[in-house]
Amino acid sequence: MRSRAAWTPGELTEPDGNPAARIVELAGFLSGRRTLALTGAGMSTPSGIPDYRSPGSAPRTPMTIQQFLSSPDFRRHYWARNHLGWRHMDASLPNPAHHALAGLEHDGLLTGVLTQNVDMLHIKAGSRRVLDLHGSYGRVLCLDCGHRLSRQLLDEALEAANPGFRERVSGRGAIEVAPDADAVLADTASFVTVGCPACGGTLKPDIVYFGETVAADVVARAYAMVDDADAVLVVGSSLTVMSGLRFVRHAVKHGKPVVILNRGATRGDEFAAVKIDGRCEQILPAVRRQRPASAGSPPAGRSHSGIV
Repeated sequence: MRSRAAWTPGELTEPDGNPAARIVELAGFLSGRRTLALTGAGMSTPSGIPDYRSPGSAPRTPMTIQQFLSSPDFRRHYWARNHLGWRHMDASLPNPAHHALAGLEHDGLLTGVLTQNVDMLHIKAGSRRVLDLHGSYGRVLCLDCGHRLSRQLLDEALEAANPGFRERVSGRGAIEVAPDADAVLADTASFVTVGCPACGGTLKPDIVYFGETVAADVVARAYAMVDDADAVLVVGSSLTVMSGLRFVRHAVKHGKPVVILNRGATRGDEFAAVKIDGRCEQILPAVRRQRPASAGSPPAGRSHSGIV
């Protein structure tokens, strides 16, 4: 295992033909630091949730916040598609990578997870300190009064307003689901939307759309989690958008080493002390199996009382 002083940005890259050695090295790296995980869509592709940017991903055009707000037709189109797609995400299960991160937190090697995903799989896997940078598919927000409700409750209202819609559409063949729980569906003209149960206002998924900014309080909490850690482990993110890359830059600026585990190149590779080009569902469980026998208690100074 290398000493902390030996790890400098850009020192190591993958692939190098010896993944087993890199697994041992990454396990040694984690054992000497209180590390924060930053995860992206590539973390959840093994769970059957597609992403936008990994090698081989189908080209997709997600709805932007400007489109959603511009017209009732766009909102009807979104909710009709989401009415089909959200259940696919809700039924998805954590994969070995999610369980490995939850285990590393339990072992005291991980201080928490910042995730760009909205799929709640880290929570399902048992991670206790999770910050959803881009929100969660399981919540719905009223843009007029701020009321929040569960996606399940909205589903019941949409079912009542659109009897038989799901069965009619599903009968036409397999439904393709996009990364944000938005099903690929062309004909949505007959779908009926519903308003906020508290005020009748416009409902929006409690997620950050393309073109929308992350709330300032969420960003502040994310920076605090980076500041509280010794290092950052990026998993399954190309770091294409600034909402994730800024935390990598912040870590490096403050002398905290960054490890990147991702399939293909990322926008943060130049900052990485270690870059592993590989599958997170294979690498992370192997890394946890290499953990020191003495691991097992949470990092000092951390609270594990629930989601932050």
